[in-house]
Amino acid sequence: MRISPLIDRLVEALQTLPGVGPKTAVRTALHLLQHNRPGARALAAALSEAADRVMRCRSCRTLSETELCAICANPKRDPKLLCIVESPSDIVAIEQSGAFGGRYFVLHGRLSPLDGVGPEELGIVDLAERVTGQGAEEVILATNPTVEGEATAHYIAEALRGTGASLSRIAHGVPVGGELEYTDGGTIVHALQGRRVVS
Repeated sequence: MRISPLIDRLVEALQTLPGVGPKTAVRTALHLLQHNRPGARALAAALSEAADRVMRCRSCRTLSETELCAICANPKRDPKLLCIVESPSDIVAIEQSGAFGGRYFVLHGRLSPLDGVGPEELGIVDLAERVTGQGAEEVILATNPTVEGEATAHYIAEALRGTGASLSRIAHGVPVGGELEYTDGGTIVHALQGRRVVS
């Protein structure tokens, strides 16, 4: 159903967001216009400024409005520890845990030949140079446990074999607070394969 040209355009724009379908986009557009015009203007201004000024960090390739992101510019971060992730949102998740003090490399995707995503698009071609130039001693492959994520981790491991850095893969398994009877078979297999000795 068409409402008006400007509202229709807003609805279409909102549908570019992940998880936002036509109904949610219509509700959001009408809510902003009906109840929160200052919020709509603030959203538009923030989105416009971010689209104009945010770029990729020249070191780790995450999103930043400066040439070096805050993590790469932080001298307290351990350059000998490098974590490879698929997207900037993975960095956010890891940083929220507070368990990692190294640096990152963002692929911005995963290998997918059918979609035209190869090693060049992911920056894997320059990764070995980055690992040796940074003096990384350990590289953590933190790609997602999907078929493409596993293939990407395997490809990167092969590409980094001659760098001298040790390679590790993040563990996959039963989540904290989870119960085995409700856990899928693939997750249980990963958990059993990644088991560790209890001291």
